Amino acid sequence: MSAYSSDPDLNVYDDSGNGTEVDVAINLLNGNIRLSILWTQEILLSADAADQVADALRRAAAQSRSITAAPSAD
Repeated sequence: MSAYSSDPDLNVYDDSGNGTEVDVAINLLNGNIRLSILWTQEILLSADAADQVADALRRAAAQSRSITAAPSAD
């Protein structure tokens, strides 16, 4: 079982049509964020796809902050 959880709302593929895709995932144990470009080392994105990736990274950052937030020392 992986500690990483991929963003289910992200569905972005290479703009050139070669099947390359982007994955944004968060490690549920430590809050690390993984940005993966699957099947190659680069990807060409349309402006709309780039916005989707940016939104996924913002969601992951918010979730990471909630995972790594230290409990209050009351």
